[in-house]
Amino acid sequence: MITEKLPRGLTMRHPTMADLEAVTDVIRSCEVALDGTAETTLDDIRTGWQMPGFDLTKDAWLVFSDEGKVVGLAGVEHREHARLYTGGEVHPDYRNRGIGTYLLHLGEERARQHIPLAPSGARVTLNCGANSKDEAKIRLLEEHGFTRVRYFWRMAIEMDAAPPTPQWAEGITLRTFTPEMTRAVYEADEEAFKDHWGHVRSPFDEWEHWTVKRKDFDPTLWFLAMDGDEIAGISLCQDEKESGGWVHVLGVRRPWRRKGVGLALLYHSFGEFYKRDIRNVYLGVDAQSLTGATRLYERAGMHVIRQYNSYEKELRAGKELSTQFIDGKG
Repeated sequence: MITEKLPRGLTMRHPTMADLEAVTDVIRSCEVALDGTAETTLDDIRTGWQMPGFDLTKDAWLVFSDEGKVVGLAGVEHREHARLYTGGEVHPDYRNRGIGTYLLHLGEERARQHIPLAPSGARVTLNCGANSKDEAKIRLLEEHGFTRVRYFWRMAIEMDAAPPTPQWAEGITLRTFTPEMTRAVYEADEEAFKDHWGHVRSPFDEWEHWTVKRKDFDPTLWFLAMDGDEIAGISLCQDEKESGGWVHVLGVRRPWRRKGVGLALLYHSFGEFYKRDIRNVYLGVDAQSLTGATRLYERAGMHVIRQYNSYEKELRAGKELSTQFIDGKG
């Protein structure tokens, strides 16, 4: 049980959908304080709160000031009850008051409730990310038994001219997404990313919720490299308006790797953004990518603009369910 108490005047409760705007404001304030710009939208938070299996009455918490203002928040989600994720923010004006510690302990307590539900013999971990510039959050995690296990990059390209024309391997054609391809794209996404460090398969309904069911989903920015009726690779993009163009998923299935499919998809994506007068394009990548993705992105002219650290705390020893090495090597 949590023994820490909030400072006098502060209170905690679970959120409701009526808190969406206030929570978004806190997160955006934290983003501005760290990076000078805010990116999180109201729809981002709404989508997360409405995710299948996420229960606002158990999996999220808000801290309020004595004036009734949201000043802190946290939540927990999971993959197979074995790989758990917690995240939270404290408004810059309310840091160093013990709110972050209180929320982190709430998250760990909730995570431990998943242990009996995890597959027998599976290793159970609580994971948390931190912007590499957020020294206070990094210190908090390290003081509470978390260890940095990985780091991830945000990479970018600023286009002052049209990108190179894609060169497609023999037999590869390009098409955009149509609804009857939904399940096939999901399977291609999962297959390509089973070689991604930390990957645990996502349920279809959760994947669908975060992608094709989002109200800002644009099927004309989902590009599929086809070999006959087979999906060889995917580039799932989104115009994030003030945040620029995003390549949210770029993946190539194993039989079609090392044939230039990934680079061609990337150039095509850049080209489509360029046609739409979107000059800045971003993506996230494991800095130690098992498939060498960082080299591909650098070859395409992208560069690192931000780093995020991934921290982990083991809650139960056992067999690791997430991908750590390709083909289990190492």
